[in-house]
Amino acid sequence: MPTCSLPAPLLIMATMIVAVVGASQPRPESLEKAEAVGRELAKRGCTLICGGLGGIMEAACRGAREAGGRTVGVLPGRERGEANQFVELAIVTGMGEARNLIIVLSAEAVIAIDGGYGTLSEIAFALAHRRPVVGLSTWKVTSEAFEDVPIYRTEDPLDAVEHAIRAAKGM
Repeated sequence: MPTCSLPAPLLIMATMIVAVVGASQPRPESLEKAEAVGRELAKRGCTLICGGLGGIMEAACRGAREAGGRTVGVLPGRERGEANQFVELAIVTGMGEARNLIIVLSAEAVIAIDGGYGTLSEIAFALAHRRPVVGLSTWKVTSEAFEDVPIYRTEDPLDAVEHAIRAAKGM
């Protein structure tokens, strides 16, 4: 019978949590970027949170786990088995895309890679809740109501991680 140990949950709570959001069916070059982002987050001691499924989420989790990092997947459905194989802690919600708000609010920064409308909703939630957003080959957001939409854009995974951490510490 498995036992619970106190140190693992404390470790998750003590580290910076960074969300990686993106397409479930991304371009191949975006998968490489996501894996590099996950790996770099792990090297810097961050916990990665995502939607827990495939595509960008799986690639980022793979990179993080291969580098010894922690991964959390907030799943849209009702089954833990939906999580990709690199999710260490699966949170079952049964909430569909409404889980996107949970992902964003649980993170101190958001890195968006590639993505469709689900990713756009996560970017919008992050902006609305004052979470720093880094865009890596993702949506370009503009607004007539605001002079500048505060998304840091880059094409370099290491720069994305560096900026996300720096911006989160400045919150």
